[in-house]
Amino acid sequence: TQMYLVIFPEGTRYNPEIPKVIADSQSFAEKEGLAILKHVLTPRVKATHVAIDTMKDYLDAVYDVTVAYEGTVDHKGQRKLAPSMTEFLCKECPRVHIFIDRIELKDIPEEQMYMRRWLHERFEIKDKLLIEFYDAKDSKRRNKFPGKSVHSKLSLKKTLPSLLFLGGLTASMLLTESGRKLYVKTWIYGTLIGCLWVSIKP
Repeated sequence: TQMYLVIFPEGTRYNPEIPKVIADSQSFAEKEGLAILKHVLTPRVKATHVAIDTMKDYLDAVYDVTVAYEGTVDHKGQRKLAPSMTEFLCKECPRVHIFIDRIELKDIPEEQMYMRRWLHERFEIKDKLLIEFYDAKDSKRRNKFPGKSVHSKLSLKKTLPSLLFLGGLTASMLLTESGRKLYVKTWIYGTLIGCLWVSIKP
């Protein structure tokens, strides 16, 4: 079965508002003799190694994806938290930039020890891309990734069917008393469960 498996080797999000996570990541890299990264966290190799090793007979390549957001640097030049979906839809973040690099499977070391070095080198490349994106002294080079770019806009043709489906589903629920009760319960219990999950998950 054709599929994609997405892995975030850092294990958690890079959040400038939680400096302890960034500091812990950098001290781990220093302790292990690895390059200290500024705009990304130090990757851990285990899950990546297990995934690639298990799927190697079905893979021909791995895609290294780096994402950056415009409008997320404050007046002091410090990175802010990545925008939420609401902030993005309200145009507080004008564009999302995605840099994709295709790596042939044959170019990825099989042994975990060597794959660890390879993975960290990939994150060093990501870090350089993001330093250029966020911190470039030349303003013309800021908010851009190098190389040829393709601009992609969400067309009405792609978004309208989802809007009509979800809008129709919500409207049909709100037309009946039992539907309204279910709608309210979904909001209340969904929010409570979500808050509980966020507070107890490691």
